[in-house]
Amino acid sequence: MSSKRLTAVDRVRMEIDELFADPERELGEGLEQVAQVSVRLVFQTALEAEVTEFLGRERYARGERARAGMRNGYSDVTIKTTAGPVELKRPKVRGTLEKFSSRLLGKHVTRTNALESLVISGWVRGLSDRDIEAALREALGPEATISKSTVSRICEAIKDEFATWRTRDLSDLTLDYLFVDGSHFKMHDQARSEPVLVAYGITTEGNPVLVHLDGVSAESTDACVAFLEDMVARGLSSPVLTISDGAPGLCAALDQVFPAARRQRCLIHRARNCVAKVSEIDQPAVRADFWDIFDLDDDHAPGEQAVAEARRRAAQFAATWSRTYPGAVATVTDGLDELVAHLHYPRAHWPRIRHTNLIERTFGETRRRVKVIGRLPGERTALSLVWAVLDRAAAGWRGITYTPADVRLLQMIRRDLGLTTTRKERPEPDPHSDVAHVA
Repeated sequence: MSSKRLTAVDRVRMEIDELFADPERELGEGLEQVAQVSVRLVFQTALEAEVTEFLGRERYARGERARAGMRNGYSDVTIKTTAGPVELKRPKVRGTLEKFSSRLLGKHVTRTNALESLVISGWVRGLSDRDIEAALREALGPEATISKSTVSRICEAIKDEFATWRTRDLSDLTLDYLFVDGSHFKMHDQARSEPVLVAYGITTEGNPVLVHLDGVSAESTDACVAFLEDMVARGLSSPVLTISDGAPGLCAALDQVFPAARRQRCLIHRARNCVAKVSEIDQPAVRADFWDIFDLDDDHAPGEQAVAEARRRAAQFAATWSRTYPGAVATVTDGLDELVAHLHYPRAHWPRIRHTNLIERTFGETRRRVKVIGRLPGERTALSLVWAVLDRAAAGWRGITYTPADVRLLQMIRRDLGLTTTRKERPEPDPHSDVAHVA
C-alpha cells in the first residue's frame, strides 16, 4: 500500500510498530511512548468509525452508496488528555447533502459515554454547569461547542433515567442472591450524613444486576423494610440467600421481608470487627485463623457437611483465642449461623456470596470523590449521581458460573425453602453438557 493510501489509523499503527522495532530505545521509554501513541490510536479509530457510520460504508468500499459524499483528507487538531496533548487527524467529508459533524470533536456534541463520564466527574466534585462547560471546552478543544444548556440536559437526563429506573417493573427478574449495603452521604446544609441503601443481585442465569437504590432517613428496621418492600411491590420475588453487613435494622428487615431466604452476614465486615478487638502483634494470626474457618477444601460438600466442618473450626478458633481475646471470639461464635449460611450453596459461588465487597468498593470510590466538596448538591442530585456511578460500574461486574450440578442444587434449595418464582423455572440442564451457563 502506498503512503498516499494509508489512513490516519494505519499511520498511528505504523508508529507503534516502529517503537517496538527500535533496538536502541530503552524499554521504559519505549513503553511510555507506546502508551501515548495508543491514546492517539483509540481517538483516531473512533473518528474514522464516525465517518464510516455517517457515510454508511467502509473506506474504498464499492457498490451502492448508503449516503452521498466521500472522504476528503484530514485536518490537524490537538486535544488534551490525561496522557498529555494528543495530535489527531480530523476526517473531512465532501459532497454530502447533510453536513458531517464529529460527535467526539465537532460542533453539536451529543451525549456519549465519554462526555457523560466527564460531566459526572465534574458533577460529583460539586462543579456548576458553567464550570463543567469550561472544563469540557478545555479538554475537547476550542472547536468543541459545549454549551451550558448541553451540560444541563445531560445532568437532567441522568436524573430522568434514574427516576425511570427506580420505578421499573421487577416481575421478570428472578434472583438467587440479593446483596444489600448502605453508605452515608451529606446531601443537605447543616445536616448529618444520610444513609443511601443499594441492592444488587445475581439472577438465576448467573448475571449481575443492579436492582434498587434509595435514600432512607435512618438505617432503622422500618426504613429498611420500606426499601425492601418497594422492590417486592414492583414484582421482585424472594431470593434463596440475602447478603448484608451486620446493621441490626437491615438484618431485621431482610428477615421480615424475605423470611424464607437464608441470610449471610458479610464476612469481610465481620473479619474487620474481629481483628479490631485484637492487639496489633496478634492481628495477623487471628485474621488467618478467622479465614481458615470458612476457606474449606474440596473434600467438604456444600450443605450440612460444609457447615459442620466450619462449626468445628470455629470451636477450635474459640479454644485458641477465647482466653486472650474473648471479644474477638464472640464476633465469630455469636450469630455463627449467619456467617456459614453461604456454605449451603454451590462451592464455586462461595467467594462471591459471602460478602458485600462489590458495592463497598464502589461506594468507597464515590465517597473519595465527594470528600473534596463536603456534600452533594441536594438529595435528588445525590441519589441520581450515586446511581449513575453504580450503574456504570455494574456494566463491568462479572457474573457467576452455573454448572448443571449447581443448577440442580439451587432448584432443590428453592424447593426446600418453599420458594416459588414469578416466572418459569430454569430449563433442566443438558445431561451431555459440562456447563449450563457461563456469565
